[in-house]
Amino acid sequence: MKLTVQGHEAYAYTGGKPFDPALPCVVFIHGALHDHSVWNLLARWYAHHGWAVLAVDQPGHGRSGGPLLPSVEAIADWCLALLDAAGVRQAAWVGHSMGSLIALAAAGRAPERASHLVLMGSAFPMKVSDALLTLARDTPEAGMDLVNALSISTQASKPSYPGPGFWLHGGNRRLMSSVMASKPGSEVFVHDFDLCNRYDGGLQAAAAVRCKSHVIAGQADQMTPPKAVKALAQALNAAVTLLPCGHGLMHECPEQTLAALRASLV
Repeated sequence: MKLTVQGHEAYAYTGGKPFDPALPCVVFIHGALHDHSVWNLLARWYAHHGWAVLAVDQPGHGRSGGPLLPSVEAIADWCLALLDAAGVRQAAWVGHSMGSLIALAAAGRAPERASHLVLMGSAFPMKVSDALLTLARDTPEAGMDLVNALSISTQASKPSYPGPGFWLHGGNRRLMSSVMASKPGSEVFVHDFDLCNRYDGGLQAAAAVRCKSHVIAGQADQMTPPKAVKALAQALNAAVTLLPCGHGLMHECPEQTLAALRASLV
């Protein structure tokens, strides 16, 4: 579905069903160097089980136009404007990695518009090493290889995991390359990881959140280890679910992630 948000065309995948703003709504927000497609399984399940789904492409990513926005807070405001454009008063915010910070910021900036908050593969602060930021800027191909290696746990390293026809390392690498190609050079790569690194409003946002919150983390996550989200989970009084996977929860543990999300959005 295409909408006009802040003067630019925005794209949101609706899970294969026509969008109905009268239904309870869930907004899925992707992480760095990703797009809406990381949510395909979850988006389709919710769209076919009584929910209105908006799996967004952030500005300057995937099919959404406009410039890359300068901060987590600015993207959160864009997400709230997207709700207005879609005719939605309140939504459940579900974010992965960088998207979890955006979901948190949106729920904190407009707590009356958040029915639920689910943070997947999250951390606060979400610091990025100087070495990775340098790779992102100077040798982005090597940077993406490093991110890919850290994002997928060793138990998911073989082709046909978690099912026939899947290759998680190859698929994730191809997606990152595709998203990065939408802007000159390494602009998207540097932008996304720098936003994560600079965001410092997590605890303030958590203090403003009023809805039910849930953290879903991978036990073998090297990008955002479970211990790195502990303080934020406590500030949100959030339930915590640990899954036997790395950072790419939706792809490494698809059924378990869906089950954890179903337990969250009730």
